[in-house]
Amino acid sequence: MSYLVLARKYRPRNFTEMVGQEHVVQALTNALVQQRLHHAYLFTGTRGVGKTTVSRILAKSLNCQGVDGQGGITAEPCGVCQACRDIDSGRFVDYTELDAASNRGVDEVQSLLEQAVYKPVQGRFKVFMIDEVHMLTNTAFNAMLKTLEEPPEYLKFVLATTDPQKVPVTVLSRCLQFNLRPMAPETVFEHLTQVLAAEKLSAEPLALRLLARAARGSMRDALSLTDQAIAFGNGQLQEAGVRQMLGSVDRSHVLQLIRALAEGDGATVVNQVNALRLQGVSAAATLEDMAMLLQRMAVMQMVPGMAQDGEDPDTQGLADLASVMPAEETQLLYSLCLHGRNELGLAPDEYAALTMVLLRLLAFKPAPATAEKKSPRTRPESLTPVSAPAQASVSVKAASPEAALAPQILVARDGEMPPLAAVVPVMPAASHSSPSDLTAQALIPAHALVQPETRHEPAPWEEWPDTTDDADVQDSASPHTDAPAPEVRALPVREAAAPSARLDTPRSEVLTTVQATPEGDMWLAVVQGLMDQEAITALVRELALQSQLLARDADQWQLRVERETLNHPASRERLQSALLAAGHGDVKLHIEIGPVTDSPAKRLAIKAAEKMLAAQELIQTDPRVQAMVRDFGAKIVPGSIQLI
Repeated sequence: MSYLVLARKYRPRNFTEMVGQEHVVQALTNALVQQRLHHAYLFTGTRGVGKTTVSRILAKSLNCQGVDGQGGITAEPCGVCQACRDIDSGRFVDYTELDAASNRGVDEVQSLLEQAVYKPVQGRFKVFMIDEVHMLTNTAFNAMLKTLEEPPEYLKFVLATTDPQKVPVTVLSRCLQFNLRPMAPETVFEHLTQVLAAEKLSAEPLALRLLARAARGSMRDALSLTDQAIAFGNGQLQEAGVRQMLGSVDRSHVLQLIRALAEGDGATVVNQVNALRLQGVSAAATLEDMAMLLQRMAVMQMVPGMAQDGEDPDTQGLADLASVMPAEETQLLYSLCLHGRNELGLAPDEYAALTMVLLRLLAFKPAPATAEKKSPRTRPESLTPVSAPAQASVSVKAASPEAALAPQILVARDGEMPPLAAVVPVMPAASHSSPSDLTAQALIPAHALVQPETRHEPAPWEEWPDTTDDADVQDSASPHTDAPAPEVRALPVREAAAPSARLDTPRSEVLTTVQATPEGDMWLAVVQGLMDQEAITALVRELALQSQLLARDADQWQLRVERETLNHPASRERLQSALLAAGHGDVKLHIEIGPVTDSPAKRLAIKAAEKMLAAQELIQTDPRVQAMVRDFGAKIVPGSIQLI
């Protein structure tokens, strides 16, 4: 006799053998006892949860004849009458199963519905069972709507699907819908224990727990994996063999990974990932097991006592980790594990992707902060007091007036950073302030100069308030005569580079950078003509504007540019072609690199500067502007005047 797999051998034959679907069993049992039978049933759920099994048990309950042949509709089919045995073996005439995945057209559905006009031959009811009904075409659904809504009294429809979202609402409204839930790992574990006891096979509990978790809620998958594990272990189900067969991760490795992440030990994390690589363990399985353990840890942290499982040997280790790792890090690592599984397929090496996912927590993990860094304010007493002579020895070295006006940073002794309010810019009061006055200003305590609640930075066109009055300096520098002054060092902030020349630069400064030549006059006219005709654009136009004409003859012109990037062969050839098209002959351009004193760009900048000065003078001398300045205190915003 051929071997019958466990999934078929231990298929439930009645409702009492069904596990994990008590809500469906209770509804159908009560309906059968009270004779309140619907004409169409729809069973939904993932694979291997019992949809086809429930439909067969329902068909036996409707057609059971009893042991003595005098039985009727019952919730407990006998299993020994002819109808029950024929339905179990798949040869009952009045029970028809249609696989909609391979018979999804309208012709197959019409052929099935043609049998509906005939009364049952052997049983009490005709039962049409359509599996994977969502695979039917729209035409096939429309063909069965009328019969499904008002079937003969002897006809019952049983539909099964794993995707009820694809079933038309017109079909859903004609059926009683029952959702078969995925089975919990504990339910699968208990059922596997009973099956192996009936098979007289020994198994380690941890091995069965691995199989129950790997089934993912499907009892058929659990029994199929058990068959595979029995063959792999030669009749023995041991944890090591099952773990090797499934390619799952040893819980000790996962616990060590979580412990290393909690302690911030990146070396241990990398070593553990390398160990998993050598063992050939799946990276996705590692993240999955980590997510499961982190979920239990999060429950332990938020609701102590709710996730305790006395039969799980990892419970104590998880409790220890839950007490060490902060709750926010547990949530972050759980989220990283979930999202990291999607990144494994994008990386060329899944173990490298696993390493990056785990190290990401260390990158986001906040560094341990001291009490001083955590405190938003630092007490003035934390600065070491010094004597008055030591304070007077501090000075500000300014090599230029600009350096004297640079903002100062106050730093406490021993390299300890002062509070945020201690870093303030010291603004000059007036042009007659002496260096000694600036030194005194640099030594003013920050809390006396800055009041964040009431002080606002003025706009660029407004004058800064005078905060360096001698009386104010005296009051703010020594608010309490008996309090010692802290020792500070005045460090000038690095000065910014000199700004580039603006178009509103005075004419005398611009003219000093240009040395006009006759060749420059001629080259400016040529370049302006080419630009007006739009003969040169982009890099070619930039080359012409930034170059200086040094000499020329009938067939050769000598140019000079300052930047090597402008001397591109393609740009030079296009400029030669533009000169030829403009009527300057077939000239050859020779370009050298060097300082440029007369170029079209410099001359155009001079013209623009002259226009800007004229526009500024026009605005400043305008009678209406002068009246607004005189009567209302208006000011002209620097840089707001633009050429049109």
